[in-house]
Amino acid sequence: MLEEIKGSLFADESIPATPERVSTAEIVIPTSTGETEVVAPAEAPIEPEPEVMPSRRGRARGETSSTPEPVSMLTPDRILEPSKKRPAPESGFNRFLYGLTFTLVNLGDPAAVRHRKAVDALIGAKLSGSAKFVPVLTRKGGVGKTTTTTLLGMAMARVREDRVIAIDANPDRGTLAERFVRTTEKTVRDVVNKAAAIRSFSDFSEYVSRDKTRLDVLASDTDPFLSEAFDESDYNVVANIVDRYYSVVLTDCGTGIVHSVMKATLDRADGLVIVSGGSFDEARLAAETLTWLESNGYKHLVRGAIVALNTATQGTNLVNVDEIESHFRSRVREIVRIPYDPTLAAGSYIDFEKLRPLTQEAARTLAALVVEGLAD
Repeated sequence: MLEEIKGSLFADESIPATPERVSTAEIVIPTSTGETEVVAPAEAPIEPEPEVMPSRRGRARGETSSTPEPVSMLTPDRILEPSKKRPAPESGFNRFLYGLTFTLVNLGDPAAVRHRKAVDALIGAKLSGSAKFVPVLTRKGGVGKTTTTTLLGMAMARVREDRVIAIDANPDRGTLAERFVRTTEKTVRDVVNKAAAIRSFSDFSEYVSRDKTRLDVLASDTDPFLSEAFDESDYNVVANIVDRYYSVVLTDCGTGIVHSVMKATLDRADGLVIVSGGSFDEARLAAETLTWLESNGYKHLVRGAIVALNTATQGTNLVNVDEIESHFRSRVREIVRIPYDPTLAAGSYIDFEKLRPLTQEAARTLAALVVEGLAD
């Protein structure tokens, strides 16, 4: 019936049934003089069509809205990617509650655990390309250079999934291997002499001692007369071999910075650790080391260097360590304080697990900063 009524109303084709015809109809209004006045009605305002917010799929396809979104659209499930959501607690009460509520209540890990995992993630970051070489050096002996190399290597090897090696490149008979339980008496000299026969990692592994942290150590010569023969070309032979099998190569350099091995070490360097003691004299010599490097073409290494400040040396309690840090901070990327630890003071075998927590944390921080620089 409704359709029939519509049809009869607009049967006359001379009067089109359109909204324009209806909206422009004239209205006749009588005036006080008896005349009539024709008035056109005001056009009704056209209401804009409500804008439809794009859906999540629409946003993924690049659709946008010309009007601001309401706050209600900003929901957690939209923002948080599945891989970024809070991981399950590792242990303790939070883990118990997580299991008890069938994963509905997730308080996450305590702050200390989150910090440890964050540092682990930095230390364990993947490194692209060939092996990364990091010399550990200083102009002065007795400030903890070998100890710093040991701590750095152990902290890396405990976390990283690839291989890390520490090489004793001290031409004056180094003591790096004395910090570990040695499983071989072979040295860098043996590697140089047998280089042509080393064709696999299995072959090379016979020349290194492996710590329980998974750090490999290549010892220097114990005979001082032979150690003097370890020069730039010898270091390059060893470096070319370890480049095949390792991702990170730490080099414990000898005292001073002008011997022949130092040039080969610095030319290969991807990062740098400068060791300073806490006394005025030790800090001054470390600062002069930076100046020498800047003046001899290694300014880029100085800018990204880490200073390991060994506060266990004599004289540290007589100086303002903050002022020493302030000086180095103006020249290098970061500073890490190595605290006193009786295990380190003994100057012999180091068991990382038996170090004081603050010492372990300092070593891990140093490792994280070094890897961060290598990953840039």
